[in-house]
Amino acid sequence: MAELTLEVVRREEQGKGAAGRLRRSGKVPAVVYGGHRETVPITVDRKAVTELIQRSEHGVRSIFILKMSGTDQQRHAMIKDIQIDPISRKMTHIDFVRVLMDEVIRTTVPVHVTGTPIGVKEGGILDFQVRDLHVECLPNAIPDKIDVEVSQLAMHQYIRISELQLPGGVKVLDDPERVVVGVTHLRAEAIPTPEAAVPVEEVLAEPEVIPRGKKPEEEQEE
Repeated sequence: MAELTLEVVRREEQGKGAAGRLRRSGKVPAVVYGGHRETVPITVDRKAVTELIQRSEHGVRSIFILKMSGTDQQRHAMIKDIQIDPISRKMTHIDFVRVLMDEVIRTTVPVHVTGTPIGVKEGGILDFQVRDLHVECLPNAIPDKIDVEVSQLAMHQYIRISELQLPGGVKVLDDPERVVVGVTHLRAEAIPTPEAAVPVEEVLAEPEVIPRGKKPEEEQEE
């Protein structure tokens, strides 16, 4: 996974008034926490972080190198949460979580279907149910996507999570019996699920460092 360098500035002023002034000047108030260190309030340039996210194949799942302006300090981090203004659609706040490159994290990876199923050629439809997978791996092992080849799927055949071909070092945290994709008739039909299947514990979609640390209290800047 490519690393994106982003210059950040330590934020001395906090509160609604200070946050509003930053946003009007094209900046985004943010915090960086985790990694067994204290929470640090920072400021990032809205245009710079937007361009980095749009340019990266991983988008908001990218690993950033946060370089503190005026110092030689830098840390690896990923975006935990982005707040968006519902009207302007601009970023209003970003939570970064530090990551250690030798420490396992949890995040989500998109599923990418390839090929045209035999069943679709015979008149069926592709039922694509799982578009993102919750995974656990080292930061530099996060795949761009999980490919699922469906060319050999006939009518009423399905591919479950347990049947996926995963990159080395990547563990899926979702229910292994859950159907990812299948071929059905044009009329709606139920996808079979095993009666004894037990759903796994819900996992956060955002990157999560393992072991987990305490999340800092939310800033009152809205």
